[in-house]
Amino acid sequence: MSKKGKLYIALVALTILAIVVLEMNKPKAVNWFPSYATHHKIPFGTYVFNDQLKRVADSVFIVDRPPFEYLKNNTINGTYLFNNGGISFGKEELNSVLDWVSNGNTLVVAAVDFEEKLLDTLNLHTSSVNTFDNFNNEYQVKLVNPALDSEKTYKYDRSTTFFHFNKIDTLNTSVIGLIDTYRGENMPMEDTLISTIKQPFGDGEIILSTFPQAFTNYFILQSPNQDYTAGLLSYIDTTQPVYVDTYYKTGKTFYTSPMYLFLNTKSLKWAYYIMLIGVLIYVIFEGKRKQRAIPIVNPLKNQTVDFTRTIANMYYESGKHKEISQHKIHHFSEYIRNTLHLSTAEINTSFINNLAARSNNSLEDTQTLFNLIKSLNHKNEINSTELERLNTLIEQFKSHNQWKTTKQ
Repeated sequence: MSKKGKLYIALVALTILAIVVLEMNKPKAVNWFPSYATHHKIPFGTYVFNDQLKRVADSVFIVDRPPFEYLKNNTINGTYLFNNGGISFGKEELNSVLDWVSNGNTLVVAAVDFEEKLLDTLNLHTSSVNTFDNFNNEYQVKLVNPALDSEKTYKYDRSTTFFHFNKIDTLNTSVIGLIDTYRGENMPMEDTLISTIKQPFGDGEIILSTFPQAFTNYFILQSPNQDYTAGLLSYIDTTQPVYVDTYYKTGKTFYTSPMYLFLNTKSLKWAYYIMLIGVLIYVIFEGKRKQRAIPIVNPLKNQTVDFTRTIANMYYESGKHKEISQHKIHHFSEYIRNTLHLSTAEINTSFINNLAARSNNSLEDTQTLFNLIKSLNHKNEINSTELERLNTLIEQFKSHNQWKTTKQ
């Protein structure tokens, strides 16, 4: 191996080593994906909330099936909790959930926004919070119940879009929580933007919140925000079973891609990357050793036969049978002169006898062909039948001569 090649290999090895060292010392990026999954420990997962809920409630059940199917196949009572960035039940499923609530149960739905049918049923309307003056995306939330320290506010600084209830049924709706843009420590909330409400429905009740982030790891672990989440939980009966939905979740319950194992295990991830780099190096160096493929240039085709056929078809379709017959007779005469080496200047009995003998055709067939040629030469117009007969006799004549040549 030349010195130049060894230098290239050393440089590549040093580059790979430098990349590995830099990546190993690089801090792992925070995953801000809003999954709301109960098993996720990322900032917007709900692992902490579900862990604490099991400490507070007497019994907690994780439901990974659609509510329509779960409520249909099970006779349950208690609280059904939904928490995600967006939840849309659909007409039939929403009706089944509302029927279940009217039997004396509690429905808690925390989402950024809600489907129109649910809002219409409860005479509610939502609107996004004006963020024009809130360039830092910082908000403060609070609970209105005096027993839950209604003067205390809780800061949240990771939202891009916030909704609030701008229209409620004041006769049937109780306000639980408010939201406003962040104004600084110990500063009062000026606007009364409603984020959480409670409303009776049949013998049960429904709690809706436009602040699902209250149940995420990021919010709860920023003290004293856990007090706000605990205040929301105080509105449900924890002595009854609590059913936590995992069907309507943005994050996956399990990972189906085999690459997840490689890319989330440090050693396997780097083994995978080094393999890709090695393949790339092999392609680069191996490509230099091989000659570029020489393209195949196809020779030009002889279009004479196709051109002749085209012209012949044009003549035939235009009804110029006499002209075609003359061309056929002319080419046949050239065939006799060039192939059988006989002069066609004078057509007589001696010529026909010699032609029949040399071409391996019978005397009768040869005489019939030339009688037809003589007849057509004396006519001013001929029909297609006569032209076809002339062509057939000429082709038959040539085929006998080809047979003889092959046998020799």
